[in-house]
Amino acid sequence: MIIKMKITTLGSGKEVGRSGFTVTSDNTNILLDYGVLLKKEPFFPIHVRPKDINTVVITHAHLDHSGFVPSLFSSNSNIPVLGTNPTFDLSNLLIEDMIKISGFYLPFEYADLYNMMNHSKILEYKEKYLINDMQITLHESGHIIGGSSILVESEGKRIFYTGDINIRGSKLLRSADLELPEIDMLIIESTYSQTEQTPREESEKNLANFASDIVERGGTLFIPAFSVERAQEIASVLKSFNFKYKIAMDGMALKANEIMLKNPSFLRDPKVFKKIISEVEWVQGWHRRKQLVKEPGIIISPAGMLVGGTAIFYLQEIAKNPNNGIALVSYQGKGTPGRVLLEKGLVSYNGKTKKSLADVKHFEFSGHSSRTELFEILKKIKGNPKVLAVHGDDMSCIKFASEIKEKCGLDAIAPDNGEIIEVN
Repeated sequence: MIIKMKITTLGSGKEVGRSGFTVTSDNTNILLDYGVLLKKEPFFPIHVRPKDINTVVITHAHLDHSGFVPSLFSSNSNIPVLGTNPTFDLSNLLIEDMIKISGFYLPFEYADLYNMMNHSKILEYKEKYLINDMQITLHESGHIIGGSSILVESEGKRIFYTGDINIRGSKLLRSADLELPEIDMLIIESTYSQTEQTPREESEKNLANFASDIVERGGTLFIPAFSVERAQEIASVLKSFNFKYKIAMDGMALKANEIMLKNPSFLRDPKVFKKIISEVEWVQGWHRRKQLVKEPGIIISPAGMLVGGTAIFYLQEIAKNPNNGIALVSYQGKGTPGRVLLEKGLVSYNGKTKKSLADVKHFEFSGHSSRTELFEILKKIKGNPKVLAVHGDDMSCIKFASEIKEKCGLDAIAPDNGEIIEVN
């Protein structure tokens, strides 16, 4: 069996985004993820011809894993696309929004997304799917709702692709499922392989204290958060600390709420989630938005890096008042307004840059496993697999591969773009 790597940014270890791998066995060729890296212009993975692909499997809905799949359907392809129900619902939501914002730069349109969705094949976790000589099984990843890791089996060999994985779970999600047979090749993310994140309990407590401090002095706390999972997780964290003040949620997060409510079996505790979301104000319209920025309380709204959405309005208004606060709870990419705010305390107003008067703090709430947890995954994997370290910034993939060799005694590499690696 051969795993043919179709990696762009991941294999080089220099940026996170546009994931994509092809797995080939005899005459069967499957594609694991096919994502887009969104900067000023989108960056795409290495091109694959739709006629060469038998099946696509999407680990989860984030655009760096799902966003380029519609490009395979611009030629009226009939490729089955596999994933969980939340993955398809959320992918449709996020890709539609990407087309709306970046359509000029994309080599596909709404019709191609529609065609992709028409060829979706919904799988449950642990449900086996056969495509010619290959068997595909999805395992719960703990990263976002419906997120999966992928087990591929063929000719007596097994490949396990973690995708984005979280072995600790969260307030909303169960932990990753690593109950696996012996593995011959492991493709593992390296996002935080060189970083120990702040313990989740500490981040949660610090955020709750900051929120209470801001509101109790009469201010408004704005929390820009990714619409899928992060916004809902933050509301759940605050409620778990018996936060007694108003929490409002806005933007695309409201549509994500609806999708999550429709998929209760994928949540850790659906009854608790339903109660929390019912107690959160769902913001409707600009009249209410203009009121909220003058009222003590919490506003949660995308985009997580402050690059668009209703977050721009909230940022500009909240930053004017020293009683207010801004809590950054997402990774802030280089060059984004969120990174500029975090590092320099600056906000753009109508083409002008001004100092934020509001308190700005950053709290780690990643859906990825940190360094220690990634090594826990390696300890739990059975067999003596070859390891591919992918999905990491700068030199993290290369360093992680070297450490895997040293600490675990496994053959490990950080593959280059387009590199072909055989499974022995």
